Amino acid sequence: METSDLLRKIINLPIISSGLANEMLSGNFKSIFKGQGMEFDEARHYQAGDDIRAIDWNASARFGYPFVKMYREERELTILLLIDISPSMHSRNVTKQDLSPYEQALIASSLIAFSAEHTGQQVGAFFFDKDIEKVFPPRKGRKHIMSLIMTAIKYQKNVMPRRTQQGSNIKSALTGAQRLLKKRALVVIMSDFFSINWEEEIGILCRKHDCLALRICGSQVFPYSGLITIEDPETGVKMEAPAGLDSFKDSWEGWHKERTEHWESLCKKNGAAFLDITTETDAAAALMKFFGNRKKA
Repeated sequence: METSDLLRKIINLPIISSGLANEMLSGNFKSIFKGQGMEFDEARHYQAGDDIRAIDWNASARFGYPFVKMYREERELTILLLIDISPSMHSRNVTKQDLSPYEQALIASSLIAFSAEHTGQQVGAFFFDKDIEKVFPPRKGRKHIMSLIMTAIKYQKNVMPRRTQQGSNIKSALTGAQRLLKKRALVVIMSDFFSINWEEEIGILCRKHDCLALRICGSQVFPYSGLITIEDPETGVKMEAPAGLDSFKDSWEGWHKERTEHWESLCKKNGAAFLDITTETDAAAALMKFFGNRKKA
């Protein structure tokens, strides 16, 4: 997509994002991501009827009497966007008029950032491929969000200086998030997840923070027929493929299905929420449906 067309889409997002903000950022994430959304306040003596899961075993052992932990709601939270800028995120399946996975990630990132602005939340971002290329520490305000978006658009045209051009390292981005975040946050990882060895890091991050793995890919139905040349955008390796054969199409779709099931299994196992969208999906509708369903759960 041309940059001017992408900017026109983004200009309308602050209006659209007000609806998403109502679903996503009510000020209490516990209604969206179960089990969290509260910050420790104090301990008090156990009383009949208290939930035994709230017992503070350390304090109880120290004083010889049962204590329970009291919590207060966190009203100001941080959102950290981890945005994959590796070459595979810039690939297109059909025509240059289609969104690339990166452009879809940019639209989703903008929606979430503007939604956070509606309720006064802080937003930060990492742009990463093999390394973390650019860091925006969490801050509030439209000026900060627009600076983040304009930097993202520069990566769309690949005009930012880059240390590397091959692959993405989700593990490194997740480790960086662990180091940056001091208080509980919502971390959104936007990638096609063509990366390995990130499972342990997202599990560690999920113990303290809410994590959403947002996988963005092109259409999983092969769009061509005949003998074609396929190129891996990460390595540059090319191969000839008989796209017209039913056996090839079945194998292609089967591989995508298996990969999706494996990715979902890893997210569930490590405690991360997950959402899978394509470049053809209405990002605003998908995000509103996702957070709306989580809120009702």
